[in-house]
Amino acid sequence: MTTTTDIRIAGAPISWGVCEVPGWGYQIASDRVLTEMRDAGLTATEVGPEGFLPADPNELAATLDQFSLKSVGGFAPVLLHDANHDPVPGIAPLLDAFIASRAEVLVLAAATGSDGYDSRPELDDAQWDTLLRNLDRLQAAAAERGIRAVLHPHVGTMIEKRDEVYRVLNGSAIPLCLDTGHLLIGGTDPLELVEAHASRITHAHLKDVDAALAARVQSGELTYTEAVAQGMYTPLGTGDVNIGKVVNELLDAGFDGWFVLEQDTILAAEPTDAGPVTDVIASVAYLRSVVDARVAS
Repeated sequence: MTTTTDIRIAGAPISWGVCEVPGWGYQIASDRVLTEMRDAGLTATEVGPEGFLPADPNELAATLDQFSLKSVGGFAPVLLHDANHDPVPGIAPLLDAFIASRAEVLVLAAATGSDGYDSRPELDDAQWDTLLRNLDRLQAAAAERGIRAVLHPHVGTMIEKRDEVYRVLNGSAIPLCLDTGHLLIGGTDPLELVEAHASRITHAHLKDVDAALAARVQSGELTYTEAVAQGMYTPLGTGDVNIGKVVNELLDAGFDGWFVLEQDTILAAEPTDAGPVTDVIASVAYLRSVVDARVAS
């Protein structure tokens, strides 16, 4: 039976408002974020956007060691649908950094080609063929270096909606990152996806969601960024995603990847109180309570 010491729980800088999108909000310094991750009981982190942590692989590993953290890997928006752009060479430096910091996972998103997550183009069949082919090429390139590549369905990328998620499942061999928030907003029931395709899920981003705000994103009333700023993501167990059921279904299916706690946040300024770590601590406690209940039952 899985216990809380068996599951792997990691953090993500976006839970502290640290994001690659220009103008996203106030960016907390890495020392504060990493200190609060460690003190919240996390033992690992995704590396966050370019510039948040050192680019040099050895410096990255040394920095994480200072805070008793290890690298899970990280999020990489990559242009996949342009036949004139080869995405494979561009990931080599990131893979170098992951290897040096003993990371495991390259979390790919199908970038639109423009900044932000509030608009995206429509792809024709030829562009879809290019995208799917590049996903398999990137998976193979990462595997050659000992890194597991996963595709992250994400609002405002080329893989957002339910039919797009299933087009990847049917047209590519790449595993998925199950992001409970982005899937829900894009129209995919995360629990349904786990029940039908658990074998394709090897990495998880756990978010809880205020469904009312998510519906306003789906209808176009709010942009994704506006909804995040209004608190669309909530601590695990306090929103409208059945996080407990999702976690249990994954564990029942033999999931042994990372559960990354990731509630996207936008900050107006440096927090003068405890700040975002309060929600992270609550989410850690909730996830552990779900696993503890499995043991007790």
